[in-house]
Amino acid sequence: QVQLVESGGGLVQAGGSLRLACTASGRTFSYYAMGWFRQTPGREREFVAGISRSGNSISYADSVKGRFTISRDNVKNTVYLQMNSLKPEDTAVYYCAAEATVSPQLVRSAYNFWGQGTQVTVSS
Repeated sequence: QVQLVESGGGLVQAGGSLRLACTASGRTFSYYAMGWFRQTPGREREFVAGISRSGNSISYADSVKGRFTISRDNVKNTVYLQMNSLKPEDTAVYYCAAEATVSPQLVRSAYNFWGQGTQVTVSS
């Protein structure tokens, strides 16, 4: 089992930046591929970014490519999501997820462990 806690959400103006962090406890962090997802009311939770155990393989949703960067620090047991050039449509609750596999997973059902989420609101 791994426990995940997100932080770093908040209110920002369009064009601004935020960095989310997700800190893991429990099992060895480097066993897990990690992902970031987001969800707005009435919509499905959608994939944002994923990173492999080692950090060498990364995937992004098309909607965030070039603006968001996922990274991880296996010493600090933390995965980050740097979000730049934020848009109002990025407003959502952001969740981190973990799965005991090598490669980043792109679908919600592939992840067994989830954090509680952190709200990101981008004003226009």
